[in-house]
Amino acid sequence: MRSHAAFSGPLASAIGSAVAAGESGAAAVASRSEAMSGDYSDVKRGAKCLYDSRGMPVFRLTRRLEFPPPELADDGLLAVGGDLQPERLILAYSMGIFPWYEEGQPILWHSPDPRMVLQVASLRVPRSVVKARRKGLYRITLDTAFDEVISGCATAPRQGQRGTWITPDMRRAYGELHRRGFAHSAEAWSEGALVGGLYGVSLGAVFFGESMFARAPEASKVALVTVVEALRSWGITLVDSQVYTEHIARFGAEEWPRSRYLKALRHALEHPTRKGPWRLPQPGP
Repeated sequence: MRSHAAFSGPLASAIGSAVAAGESGAAAVASRSEAMSGDYSDVKRGAKCLYDSRGMPVFRLTRRLEFPPPELADDGLLAVGGDLQPERLILAYSMGIFPWYEEGQPILWHSPDPRMVLQVASLRVPRSVVKARRKGLYRITLDTAFDEVISGCATAPRQGQRGTWITPDMRRAYGELHRRGFAHSAEAWSEGALVGGLYGVSLGAVFFGESMFARAPEASKVALVTVVEALRSWGITLVDSQVYTEHIARFGAEEWPRSRYLKALRHALEHPTRKGPWRLPQPGP
């Protein structure tokens, strides 16, 4: 079983290169991680983990740049603690792990099984989106208002939710990833106002979708379809939607067993990362 318990020397350098270089960094992390092994043999003794109410391990992270294998996540929750530094976030995404927690909680790291995945080639465009695009209701841009988009996602009212998991620390962390070219936004504009959008992280041939919001009908959906079409033109093949929602299922996303997702992720990370700022492809003559 693949493990990432010892992050020093060559692998630590590879992760640093991922932040600095981008073009081959994701693949470097993935390939060099394969050659590293860590010792989680003491899990049962609790030296490196906590336990939930059913006695299942939840790993305790420290300042060391490491994660346990994602296959060890029970009900999706893998680890607690650590930080939101760019190097750790890039490592997490390269392993199929992402942070998801609320204000007042420690950082919680997840790798759900099953995993919601949209294959870019299998995109389905709902009729309502086709009509909105035909009418030209919204102007779509990329990477022009990242901070405003993540703020819109954080403050958007959501049915059944009292707060947001997009904490101030998360906003700062993903803002830094954006400045380094790894996190991206799509914006929907109407009469000069931002009325919808989405943001996520890109490594290799994967776009990891984080959140979206809309202040006008179909705005975020039009942005999503526009982004996926751009991803297709760039050779990015997967959109990781993390967990099931009826909303994203309408676009053709489906649940995959975690094992299938992790295999596809490793393959996708062999491709170069397209760093930002992104701009929409121009139509041909």
